[in-house]
Amino acid sequence: MLNGKNILLGVTGGIAAYKTATLIRLFKKSGAHVKVIMTPEAKEFITPLTLSTLAENPVISSFTDEETGLWENHVEHALWADLFVVAPATANTIAKMTQGICDNFLMATYLSAKCPVYVCPAMDLDMYKHPTTQENLKQLVKNGNRVIDAAEGELASGLVGKGRMEEPENIFAFIENDLRSGLKLYGKKVLVTAGPTHEKIDAVRFIGNNSSGKMGFELAERAAALGADVCLVAGPVKLALNDQSIRRINIESANEMHQAVMQEQADADIIVMAAAVADYTPEEAFSHKLKKKEAELSIRLKPTQDILAALGRDKKNNQLLVGFALETDNELEHAKEKLAKKNLDFIVLNSLKDVGAGFDYDTNKITIIDRDNKTEEFELKSKSEVARDILNKIISLLG
Repeated sequence: MLNGKNILLGVTGGIAAYKTATLIRLFKKSGAHVKVIMTPEAKEFITPLTLSTLAENPVISSFTDEETGLWENHVEHALWADLFVVAPATANTIAKMTQGICDNFLMATYLSAKCPVYVCPAMDLDMYKHPTTQENLKQLVKNGNRVIDAAEGELASGLVGKGRMEEPENIFAFIENDLRSGLKLYGKKVLVTAGPTHEKIDAVRFIGNNSSGKMGFELAERAAALGADVCLVAGPVKLALNDQSIRRINIESANEMHQAVMQEQADADIIVMAAAVADYTPEEAFSHKLKKKEAELSIRLKPTQDILAALGRDKKNNQLLVGFALETDNELEHAKEKLAKKNLDFIVLNSLKDVGAGFDYDTNKITIIDRDNKTEEFELKSKSEVARDILNKIISLLG
């Protein structure tokens, strides 16, 4: 969800400042870019060196660069940010934010920000409960900020109650969920399959195909970026996911994919079968390597289980099922036949006749055919853009 996002972290002078080191790690691990602004008081609780090392960016704490003496442009930093997180936010900083008091670099940047702002209060029990603080927090929300409420527990004073900054893991989860909630696939569970299957002949040989898995991985990544809870069942491919929120199940054979998909399908709102599953598998797989001999080798094959057909039979009324068809001749006819036979909501047709489409390309050219046999052709595009087109079609069917 946060992959590729620019996050500005404002650290103020509270004991909870030490927790921001963990928060930066969580942001970085998710693929976000992080810059840190510290108030002068924050430096008394944690060093700029620690935070700059973790963020992999220099810490900013004044209007002039401490090394070069050049002016730091607070507006540029504010416009750079996709979201601004103030953690910890002391009672003093919260009061300044409500009144627009611009007496440090953090406040100047906050007042220039056009992105969502998340405020994480941190102070002692009675300071937090004070009517002025509570009114200030309400005003922050009225002004369009998101307040991540303080947690209960032991405070620096030794008192126990509400006022401590929420734990970094909970702050991270709050921000992710908040960003997801406004997205078109928020709350939807999406099951995607990708890649080939390998059907073992012996210890070193297998029957497979040239599927790279790129199309399925792009679909999974984009669905997650749209707020979906994504499970990816992936065949043996050398691809990595950027979005760590995607749950990945690695399989090798068609039988393993069948088992994984059928176990996950009941909870899925949307199923996209982008994998190139083998239609046949050897009746017998040898545990040792077969030696080359003069005589011919015959391998008896048996059909694999038709996963898409099984999904079509078990499909719930509110479930959306999408299949793929890779054809070499009579493409539309065969795709429409598969669409009806497998009880799909729509099918994505690839033709091997199209240059730049099919296995192992970074591009694809598709035709989408829906239940009413309405066809929509798309030009050759990157697989990322193709994934967008497919998911736009899915979203249109969700109403």
